[in-house]
Amino acid sequence: MTERQSQILRAIVEQYAEVASPVGSSLLSKVFNVSSATIRAEMADLERAGLITQPHTSAGRIPTDKGYRVYVNMVSEAPETAVERRAERALAARVEGGGLPERTIRNAVDTLVELTHNLGIATIGNQLYMSGLSNLFGQPEFSNGNQAQEVARLLDNLEPWLYEAAPNKPLSVYIGAENPIGRNSGCSLIISRFRSPYSDRSYIGTLGPTRQSYRGTMSLVQHAGQALEEALYVG
Repeated sequence: MTERQSQILRAIVEQYAEVASPVGSSLLSKVFNVSSATIRAEMADLERAGLITQPHTSAGRIPTDKGYRVYVNMVSEAPETAVERRAERALAARVEGGGLPERTIRNAVDTLVELTHNLGIATIGNQLYMSGLSNLFGQPEFSNGNQAQEVARLLDNLEPWLYEAAPNKPLSVYIGAENPIGRNSGCSLIISRFRSPYSDRSYIGTLGPTRQSYRGTMSLVQHAGQALEEALYVG
């Protein structure tokens, strides 16, 4: 993949996250200051590589799960933006002023919900705390009853899977079909492991559609895990 193709893929992912409709060559031609024909040729290469797809004839393109994975890997090491730093400071303030451990964890989850507009989750002892269900099911992807049922099935199995699989990275990102308990849900799970008074394998994170702002959400979730561990763990 060329540098321009990487930038086009990034633009498609970020634009699609914002507007929830396929991204066309005419828009990208203005962004990159090249002809629509040039953009269409680059899109054709990205489509052959399985990174984007055309949902309808004559429509623009949307990312595939593979395209999202390439994008996530691309932005994982990017420097933080001023907006991301402000969001992290807001999260830290809520964590530091939480009081009791359970209240502190709930504050962190609720803040993630407010800042990412996804479903927020955390393990507290032997239970899973969730907040923001209306955010998740309010997304256009889940207006279809069958799709909503797949998401509900994922949520039913999320807590036992976390305890069984015990992801141990500071930040784990499962995109779409990568979700071992919800391959058909059209969701991405972003979770951070942290130590707490309840367990050294506590988790906090978000669940949202594959179409989302990965960069900011990943940064916030990882920061939430770090902030909670610093605030709560004694050992």
